[in-house]
Parts: sequence; C-alpha cells; structure tokens
Amino acid sequence: MTIVGHLINGRTQTTAERTQPVYNPSTGEVSAQVALASRSTVEEAIAAAQAAFPAWRATPPIKRARIMFRFKELLEKNADRICELIGQEHGKIRHDAMGELQRGIENVEYACGAPELLKGEHSRNVGPDIDAWSEFQPLGVVAGITPFNFPAMVPLWMYPSALVCGNCFVLKPSERDPSSTLLIAQLLQEAGLPDGVMNVVNGDKEAVDTLLEDQRVQAVSFVGSTPIAEYIYSKASANGKRCQALGGAKNHAIVMPDADMDNAVNQLVGAAFGSSGERCMALSVAVAVGDAAADALISKMTEAMKNLKVGAYCDSDNDFGPVITREHQEKVIGHINSAEAQGATVVVDGRQPKVAGYENGFFVGGTLIDHVTPEMSSYRQEIFGPVLQVVRVKTMEEAMQLINDHEYGNGTCIFTRDGEAARYFTDHIQVGMVGINVPLPVPVAYHSFGGWKRSLFGDLHAYGPDSIRFYTRRKAITQRWPSAGVREGVEFSMPTMK
Repeated sequence: MTIVGHLINGRTQTTAERTQPVYNPSTGEVSAQVALASRSTVEEAIAAAQAAFPAWRATPPIKRARIMFRFKELLEKNADRICELIGQEHGKIRHDAMGELQRGIENVEYACGAPELLKGEHSRNVGPDIDAWSEFQPLGVVAGITPFNFPAMVPLWMYPSALVCGNCFVLKPSERDPSSTLLIAQLLQEAGLPDGVMNVVNGDKEAVDTLLEDQRVQAVSFVGSTPIAEYIYSKASANGKRCQALGGAKNHAIVMPDADMDNAVNQLVGAAFGSSGERCMALSVAVAVGDAAADALISKMTEAMKNLKVGAYCDSDNDFGPVITREHQEKVIGHINSAEAQGATVVVDGRQPKVAGYENGFFVGGTLIDHVTPEMSSYRQEIFGPVLQVVRVKTMEEAMQLINDHEYGNGTCIFTRDGEAARYFTDHIQVGMVGINVPLPVPVAYHSFGGWKRSLFGDLHAYGPDSIRFYTRRKAITQRWPSAGVREGVEFSMPTMK
C-alpha cells in the first residue's frame, strides 16, 4: 500500500516508526498510509530550513517571484491530478476541488508581486543631511499547520507569501488527506525552489508540539478548530513566536422580509451544503426576520433541496460528497439528533442518505432544521456538516444581536434590497468578513482573510497584505553623511528638527 511521506531538504522520505490510515470517504476504505513524523524528523526539517535560509534570504525578490510564476504554471498543468487526489482523500466533487485549487493559485499570483510588495518607505532630508527609510526583512524559519477541509488552498494561503518574503517554511498538513498537499510541494521543487526552503512533515500532535517548542521556528500560522487554535496561539506565544491562529465559525445569514427570496435560497443552498458544509465560511444558520419570511424561506428551501445530489467525488453531477471520517459523520448526525430532541423541527432529513454503490461511505445528506433557538447545543457549536438551521426573530436588531452575542465572528451576510439596512448591518455587525447578498464573503487574494472574536487568535489576518507583514519584520534605518568640514558640537537633549 502507498505510504505518503515527508518532503525534507528536497527529498521525499517514506520511512516511519508510526503510520496512520488514509481513507477514501466515498467508499470508507483505506486508500493509503501516511507516515507520522517523530520529533527527530520534524527537527530534521527545521534544520534543513535553517541551513537554507541565508542563501534564500539573499536571493533577490524578483528571482523568488520567478519561481512562483513557474509554480503557478505547474499547478495549472497538474490541476486534474491534484483534484483527483483531493477527491480521493477528502471526498470533494471535482468542480469543488477545482474551485479550491483556483483560489489557492490566486494566492500564488499575489505572491508573484514580491518586488512591489516588499518595497520599503524612504524619506530624504528628515534632518540636515539625514535620510530615513524602512525595510521589510524575513523572519527565518516559519511554520504552517493546516486543516483537512482545504488541503490545497489553505497551505497556499501561507507559504507562497512566506517564501517570497525570504523565509524558509515547514508545513504540517492534515494527516487525513495529505497526498495533494505533498504533490503541490513537490511541484514547487520542480519550479526551481532550492532544497530545504520548503519542507513538509506529516504528523499528529507530536509534530505540532515540536514546531511550537523549537526555538528555531520564528512564526506559526494555523487554520482549524477554535480549541486547537487557542492551544496553538497560547503555546506559540509562550515560546516567543509570532502566531496567527484561525479558528472555528458559526456563520449567520440574515434574511430580511424584502429579500429576493428565490435568489437568497439559491445562494443559501450552495453556501450551506457545498463541500458538505466543511468550510469555515459555510453558512450554517439562516436568521429569518418575521414569520412570513421564515415560512417562505422554509418552503422554498424544502423545494430546492429536493434536487440536491450527494455522492462520490468521481461523479461531477453530484453537488457535494461525504464528510471526512466515520467519526465526523456520527458527530454531524448527533447534532441533528440533539436539535430534534431539544424541540427543533427537522424539515429535510439527511441522516440516512442512499448512495448506490457507496453504502459504506461517510455520507450525510443536506439537512434543514427549523425553529432552532440560541439555547440549543446544535446552535452554539460548529456542526461542520451539510446542515442549515433556521432561527426565527422579529426584527433586524434582534437578528444582529444574536450574531453579535455569539462567541464566533468569522463570516456573515444579509439578504436585502434595502441599502440603508445593508449599510447599518456592515457598520454594526461584530464579524470579520461581511457579505451583502453574497453568502460566502471570502476575500480575494489581494485582500486578507480573518474573523473576529474566537474565530481568530492574533493580530494579522491570513494571506493578502497582512501576510506580508506577518512574515516580515520592519527595520527602520536613519543615516547621515556629514558634509566635508562640517562638525557639530555635543548635544544632550533629545534630537529634534529645529
């Protein structure tokens, strides 16, 4: 059976003391084994990155960017192969996997602008014959820890920017679907990246803790659940590292009485059930303002969901595939059960989908639940599955208060035709990413991604302009070249421009 290994100092390693099965979630069968890195293996990767850093740091930004240009071409050339691996190990339908990869490629395109992105600031004659400027210098060895739900896109949020800034990188991807991530890193080597600049180690908590504890690692980026994000941030910070840790979400969509209901339903179906709801930006709660809007929403959603197709990744006619593991399937179904037990109404039930030929897959069908209240555990917690819950409120203010009171603040949107309501919503909602009639307001690559409250630990968001600041240190330089024969006396007061 195939063993998915590590990429360290430009070479693939498949030997390991411990391995873990990788499943095809469409069939429930083991498709490969992934090597789990020991502490010594992770330390080997860190050492390789540290050794490569001086030469890579000295490489001009334009040469780093040229590697990214070649990398982009290789990603596009190998897109079918990458998406096949995503489908096999994550369960994502091909069209969804292709969308994920494209969003990742857009971050590579952004990184290709390194010569412009890394330009400092310069001021001449801030004092007599004194010039001042700032530079953005790399940190050194940096690390990324990424989740299963976007094995291509989320790593590409991190290391393209880190690398063009002059850092060397150690990536610890999800051990649940590692193959596409490793292939993409190998394509980066093929694009001309020097050995040791980019390293991949597959592993579990032992690998993560090694990255968090090793003093050679200067910064850590993380995307995953909030409990782990908080752990990563706390431990990295305690060890003196810069850290950005993106956590969980409970994304609400307010549906106003004046909304274009047909459009809102179409948008909600895709945003709630796409990728089986395993997106940190998935819309999992629709907050309907008024019973008339709620009744219309439930009626139209029920009708629209009759056409949803859940199935294997290899059939592009399917809308979404399985969830990642048997355990996660049971967890999602458990949330549906608890909502029903606590008084909610399961309008469309996806607990027992029939997928012919894939009876052992980890499938959950699209599920619609009405009359959910904030006290219910299924409302408070992140379900991370193809489940849309509907909460009924009387006013927009009540809907906004519901969102602002929630511990997560990742993404939200409002469906309305009222510009005044939309403006008020954007000004007063306490959420990091906001959509107006846009259900998945994921910023484009030249903006930055991140939530508020317990959806983000750290000061800087992911990718875009914030990534350049996260992966560099600002150095301010002031210099003077006195004119010949000009000498000034000793001055003990604070220097000022007189």
